[in-house]
Amino acid sequence: MYKDIPRSRPSTESGTRSSGLFPAVSPPQLSLFVRVFLESSSMASRGTAMALLLLSLGIIGVARGQLQVGFYSDSCPDAEDTVAAAVQDAAAGDPTILPALLRLQFHDCFVRGCDASVLIRSASNDAEVDNAKNQGLRGQDVVDAAKAQLEDQCPGVVSCADIIALAARDAVAMTGGPSFDVPTGRRDGLASNLRDADVLPDAADSISVLRSRFAAAGLDDRDLVLLTAAHTVGTTACFFVKDRLYGFPLPGGGGGRTGSDPSIPAPFLAELKARCPPGDFNTRLPLDRGSGGAFDDSILRNIRSGLAVIASDAALAAANATRALLDAYLGPAAGSFQGDFAAAMVRMGSIGAITGDDDAGEVRDVCSAFNTN
Repeated sequence: MYKDIPRSRPSTESGTRSSGLFPAVSPPQLSLFVRVFLESSSMASRGTAMALLLLSLGIIGVARGQLQVGFYSDSCPDAEDTVAAAVQDAAAGDPTILPALLRLQFHDCFVRGCDASVLIRSASNDAEVDNAKNQGLRGQDVVDAAKAQLEDQCPGVVSCADIIALAARDAVAMTGGPSFDVPTGRRDGLASNLRDADVLPDAADSISVLRSRFAAAGLDDRDLVLLTAAHTVGTTACFFVKDRLYGFPLPGGGGGRTGSDPSIPAPFLAELKARCPPGDFNTRLPLDRGSGGAFDDSILRNIRSGLAVIASDAALAAANATRALLDAYLGPAAGSFQGDFAAAMVRMGSIGAITGDDDAGEVRDVCSAFNTN
């Protein structure tokens, strides 16, 4: 479904769609630039390093048409505090909303870019959120609550896409993860289609498919490892584990013979089967065995040890490049894990961001519906 307005998109700085933090730099170039810059900085100075990097690229406090840290400092000075308060209020009643907000941003940004298209609701069930890959997606109500407050404070100023990005950032910090600045200035998209979400990574994806999907979004192997590490918090349903336990294709024998994934260590397999017996699709279990409620590097250790719950997490140990990154973050690069995770979140949050004015996007009045004028 599309908003029924002209779709022409100016080629000037105003009304552009950014493929990275800085529109003039390609995603691979910027990814390398950010990484080199951050890896040269100590953990203590990493937040300052990011701010200096953004300044050096001209993103902070410059012309319109780019994402900027502090974009709303004049137009809606309490915007970020308002979003943080909405997230905190929601988490006080339901702490599981925090990982849900992380998932919400991931699912938004990987489809059409970070444009809040995932928030659109359709009476005919043909919007992006209606795709089966968005099953169980939550957090929209938190975004709606923040938006309602912001419309009272600063009508027509703060986009739903920015609220998603800020809420995910705050969710990371509230689970014990890093605090970091998020560039803002995104506009909301004008389309939301069910089939567009087919591009989302899947819990059963192989490493080659995962790498391909991330590369299509301008992200690399390091981003894949770091963003997968967001599974250090949150749970999954047995539905997404059942094929590893009972329907894994087995070699030999022919005739579609299936069983349990042989890469799962026997004690862990028994543990998973006890939690997810045949036919149980709804029981939930932590994605990060033994540390599902706190942000840490335990998920990487579990993946490296064969204790990943879902197949796509386990896949990271199957390729030399991603396995080497796991080893690095569990060894010599352990001190940079949180800062690198924050940088990966910023990179992901910049995919396809619509910035500027005119008709390339809008600031929705209500996050679940396109504006009517």
